[in-house]
Amino acid sequence: MRTPICDRLGIEFPIFAFTHCRDVVAAVSKAGGLGVLGVVGITPEQMKIELDWIDAHVGDKPYGVDVVIPGKYEGMGETDPDQLADQLRAMVPQEHLAFASKVLADHGVPELPAEEGNSMKLLGWTEATATPQVLEALKHDKVRLIANALGTPPAEIVREIQSSGRLIGALCGSPEQARRHVEAGLDFVIAQGGEGGGHTGDVGSIVLWPQVIATVGDTPMLAAGGIGSGGQIAAALAMGAQGAWSGSLWLTTEEADLPPAQKQQLLEKSSRDTVRSKSFTGKPCRMIRNDWTDAWDRADSPDPLPMPLQYMVSGDCVARGSRYADKATDVMFNPVGQVVGQMTRVRKAGDVVRELVEEYIDAVDRLNNYAG
Repeated sequence: MRTPICDRLGIEFPIFAFTHCRDVVAAVSKAGGLGVLGVVGITPEQMKIELDWIDAHVGDKPYGVDVVIPGKYEGMGETDPDQLADQLRAMVPQEHLAFASKVLADHGVPELPAEEGNSMKLLGWTEATATPQVLEALKHDKVRLIANALGTPPAEIVREIQSSGRLIGALCGSPEQARRHVEAGLDFVIAQGGEGGGHTGDVGSIVLWPQVIATVGDTPMLAAGGIGSGGQIAAALAMGAQGAWSGSLWLTTEEADLPPAQKQQLLEKSSRDTVRSKSFTGKPCRMIRNDWTDAWDRADSPDPLPMPLQYMVSGDCVARGSRYADKATDVMFNPVGQVVGQMTRVRKAGDVVRELVEEYIDAVDRLNNYAG
């Protein structure tokens, strides 16, 4: 199961776990994979707290960080985070804010306490606001990998990360996007099929992966989108991938810091209960279909705004949904892939890693038996 990228990172298994929970990062890395902390939505100051904690709990194991610098977004070119935030806030129509507020009010979701401030914040989502996150990551020696979730990272960011001896990669949903990553000199590419959670294209994994592998040549490709078993990892490696990049799978682990009502919803949903929607971020993102996604999809509703403006509208919903999960299950932001149909029980993250390895071995043994 060990692949060349494992040797470059110093990990035992080519299992990459994207998560917003520091406990999951530490558990996966300690179990032999590589935990990757998604930092969009948190300040560099809070990010330092999270990474300091991981440093103290991961032992001598490496881990990664995932940022969001879209290849195209409103306000590109502005480098001052405060000026950019002010500029973007002024671009958000009151119609959208009023519509979002009404959806939440109609579902009885309480408002946040006034002292928590304005929800129209930019925490990531642009080069200006994600660059400080990258610089914070580079202060932590155990961070060995940085990934960009949307688009090819800016050349300056690529140089900064590679000059520090770390690997830099990015997600893609098409061979064309993968080609741009390779031309920019990235160390690896993550090909995510449309059934994956979060931001995706519309081509399925089993079709996308071999196309990207044929495009990137010697650049390592990590397979993402719908991976929930060791057999699926075996299939990805058989096609030529050097590892599996997973995200949804870790949402229902014991360590995942989700409100109980949100985690229970995931355990009960099937693979048919997800939808790709622009209603939270402004770009197609797979999540649990609910009254919020349906509301924005109606013909008489305002169209979702381009990234990152739409998140400045939906950020209040995200925050209130997390705070009042018991009352917001019908409108909360619950990004997850179609693999949610396989997520039927709560397990420790380390046990998930070990089960994936065991399932991989079983799958390879079956193939060997067929070949014999």
